[in-house]
Amino acid sequence: MPSSHRNPHIVIVGAGPGGLTAGLLLAHRGCKVTILEKEGHVGGRNSALEFDGFSFDLGPTFLHQKFCLDEIFAETGTRTEDHLDIVNLSPMTRLSWGDKSLHTFSDRGRMEAELERVFPGSVPGFQRYMDEQAKKFRIIYPCLQRPYQTATSYLSRNLMRALPYVLTTRSVHDVLGRYFDDERLKLAFTFQAKYLGMSPWHCPALFSILSYTEYRFGVYHVQGGLNRISHAMAGEFGKRGGDLRLSTPVKRLVYQGRKATGVELADGSRIDADAVVVNADFGHAATRLFGDRSVSEGAMRRKRFSCSTFMIYLGIDGIYPDEPHHHILFADDYQANVADIQSERRVSEDMSIYVRNSSVTDPRVAPEGKSGLYILVPTINHRHGFDWDAIKEEYADKVLRRIEQRTGMKDLRSRIVAKRIVTPADWEASSIFLGATFNLAHTLGQMLYMRPHNEWEGAENCYLVGGGTHPGSGLPTIYESGRISANLVCDRFGVPYQSVDLASGFMNGE
Repeated sequence: MPSSHRNPHIVIVGAGPGGLTAGLLLAHRGCKVTILEKEGHVGGRNSALEFDGFSFDLGPTFLHQKFCLDEIFAETGTRTEDHLDIVNLSPMTRLSWGDKSLHTFSDRGRMEAELERVFPGSVPGFQRYMDEQAKKFRIIYPCLQRPYQTATSYLSRNLMRALPYVLTTRSVHDVLGRYFDDERLKLAFTFQAKYLGMSPWHCPALFSILSYTEYRFGVYHVQGGLNRISHAMAGEFGKRGGDLRLSTPVKRLVYQGRKATGVELADGSRIDADAVVVNADFGHAATRLFGDRSVSEGAMRRKRFSCSTFMIYLGIDGIYPDEPHHHILFADDYQANVADIQSERRVSEDMSIYVRNSSVTDPRVAPEGKSGLYILVPTINHRHGFDWDAIKEEYADKVLRRIEQRTGMKDLRSRIVAKRIVTPADWEASSIFLGATFNLAHTLGQMLYMRPHNEWEGAENCYLVGGGTHPGSGLPTIYESGRISANLVCDRFGVPYQSVDLASGFMNGE
């Protein structure tokens, strides 16, 4: 039976976006909350990478489904805009295949005009896609807002309605074949599978709603970088009495019988708690932090994991004003590129590249007269121990030459004044299991009830947040994982709360 006391002490391991979300909500609801973060800053993969006067987002750069973030701040009585300077990007992204490019818009009229310009005759397919995916979104989205602790969770009315979309062997790419014939155009609505670290040819069909949410609700930029969201949450957490301890690594969780009762720190001291919320990378936590309930590395490696990313962060002398904020350069043979990544062994020479040129929107991320370029190449995870140190400089040069060839940045390499490279091996060294930056793969066998539960099945009073638990990876779903776990904690200890629902209004076209 749930405890009747209303001021439980909750310890949260990790100050990433999931941990901060859970911590902020729990502190606002009256719980005593301590967040322990091993690094000297907040954010996890949603933190800043700063060097030589430049500031980059370490990880996420697309803020979509902004209403998820709005709901978190709204429950605390504030607005996202009270804390952050947010820009609704228009166009959202430029997508390029060889010499053909498409700009994307959340304004439906502008998007239809752009489609007709680049892919004549494609507008009717787009209209059907948006109308049909809107219905699908209204059915599926509520299923991603609740936990799946038991198999009987599948008997909920919402999920029963969604099952035809969930229990299918069709892929996201299969779905788009109903609307478009041109393979390039299909990619404009399936590349979002990369947010889950998956191939559109293998990503379950229900995730076709990812592209719908962008074309319907837009993509946003936070001035100063998306890492400012983590700082804003940490600030509000502190105002509500939360205790944030940086540079405080946790060695392991401790238990009394089946109950998690606190954590042991790296210095040997112990913090007792009524419940523990774990925001570390799931594979790392399950094999390293769960103490005598840890999972063997062999068992964890048998699970399916996402791809990784090869990152280049560049400080540039000057600004490229004609280059877009977000630009995706597709591989010449995108399907072969994705197959290389899925093999977990082959590094593609014909790579796809994402470039963020945020200085055209944001003056805060680079010194005056300079700009920062964030470059991401989806690639193999580190399951088989590829020797990245041997090739990383050479591979980075290949990536930069391709950018010079396919964009207006013809003199890019000659204007570099600062550079950092992060490889899959580096991600793994930073406590990301197998260097899989998008966590566990989102296969049918690793979703909903089959994904690690928000209340971890390995112990009582232990909860998970982040990309490795339900509902999955990506900032909006990680915020949702934080809220789901906060709700479960409050239900467990009888703490009253009132979540804010803004999404239903959007889903009804308001």
